[in-house]
Amino acid sequence: MIDLKNLTIKKAHKSLKEGEYTVTELVTMYLDVIKEKNKDLNAYLEIYDDVLNQAKNAEEMFKNGEDTLLTGIPIALKDNILFDGHISSAGSKILENYKAVYDSFVVEKLKKQGVVFLGRTNMDEFAMGSSTETSAYGVTRNPYDLTRVPGGSSGGSAAALASEMALASLGTETCGSVRQPASFCGLVGLRTTYGSVSRSGIIAMGSSLDQVGPMGKNVEDVEILFEALNGFDKKDSTSIPEEKRNDFILKEKSFKKKIAIPRDFLKGEGIDKEVLKNFEESCEKLRNAGYELIDVTLPLLKYSLAVYYIVMPAEVSSNLARYDGIRYGLQVDGDKLYDVYAKSRGKGFGKEARRRILLGTYILSHGYHDAYYNKALKVRKEIKEELFNLFNDFDAFITPTVPFPPFKLGERLNDPVAMYLSDIFSAPANLADIPSISIPSGRTEGGLPLGIQFTAPFLREDILFTIGKDFEKLV
Repeated sequence: MIDLKNLTIKKAHKSLKEGEYTVTELVTMYLDVIKEKNKDLNAYLEIYDDVLNQAKNAEEMFKNGEDTLLTGIPIALKDNILFDGHISSAGSKILENYKAVYDSFVVEKLKKQGVVFLGRTNMDEFAMGSSTETSAYGVTRNPYDLTRVPGGSSGGSAAALASEMALASLGTETCGSVRQPASFCGLVGLRTTYGSVSRSGIIAMGSSLDQVGPMGKNVEDVEILFEALNGFDKKDSTSIPEEKRNDFILKEKSFKKKIAIPRDFLKGEGIDKEVLKNFEESCEKLRNAGYELIDVTLPLLKYSLAVYYIVMPAEVSSNLARYDGIRYGLQVDGDKLYDVYAKSRGKGFGKEARRRILLGTYILSHGYHDAYYNKALKVRKEIKEELFNLFNDFDAFITPTVPFPPFKLGERLNDPVAMYLSDIFSAPANLADIPSISIPSGRTEGGLPLGIQFTAPFLREDILFTIGKDFEKLV
């Protein structure tokens, strides 16, 4: 019997290498757990029909000495990441039966390493949400409490991993959609530097914000996945060329063990008392471990969420315009071309998607473009500069991942503003294109997971992994 609860990527690789069990045996165990638990959690929308064939291919790699650290590792894939020949619906009815005709960059890279993709996981429709309640295919539940949300939009990927239905998982993040569900499900989740991991083959939400991010049981697993996914892609115009990455990292390579606390940013309303208590305890643990934590003032950081909720809907409006019932996806017949557009979109898009499309279209409309969108871009630039200057003196800054613990299903669904507050600590990293990681930091009195978040300079994921591994030893 394989101990799935305590299994890590390195432990699994060692056992597979030494023949303690085969890839097929490992994968079959995960499939058995999925059969037992998924009916309650709804983390997976589909288990791929070629899983065992993937396992056989991985076994051949071991047999031929072509294996890597990730060969045979069973991974859950978010439903907006293209996998050739498999459905990618982005949690929406408008793409219900859409089969990918090519592999995304991240799937292609992991395929070469022999990863086994178990299935596609549930998500908020088109990644619009913080609870995985806006999916067209039902809500996903938190493995720690079935009455609560797992976070979103990558809630299915987090719930699958937290319930031993995968050894690792991939999500995507536009604003907190990897870090927040990781925090709610007691996992490590990484928001990668914008351009470090290609967006090619990812169903777009906000193109200047979207990034693929790995989730794992510990920092080391996330680091292994990041190293496998990190790389230049000529198909993605925002992908950072290798020479620029190397030059930048060589110039910036330093580690001072100094972490900033944006104290004024933590004084806003709506932050749970248990979250703040856990945050202060986490800071004290880091101090005792030899880190210097210093309070700083970052006056622009409080505008991050407002800026995000102008930039993101504008990009959503542009990206989702392609779903018109003509080229692919759901098509509803009509007497006129306009009727096809209107009926297909009306039936295909859910409430939250429609809300953000309308907001974005308004923001970009004549007379409001300068007042909202252009002004938001200017403030975004100022936030980037504020953080750039901060990192001249500090390795990272620290906040809670989310201002409150996992909330009840339905509790915030009909209050968009309350739901959007989930992203308050996430937004700065996405706006500034920089990496950020959420790490489990304890539990509430009721046993719900809490997470702490570290945000580092551009392309300095190495800092996050160093701090993260140190912090794991303290919890």
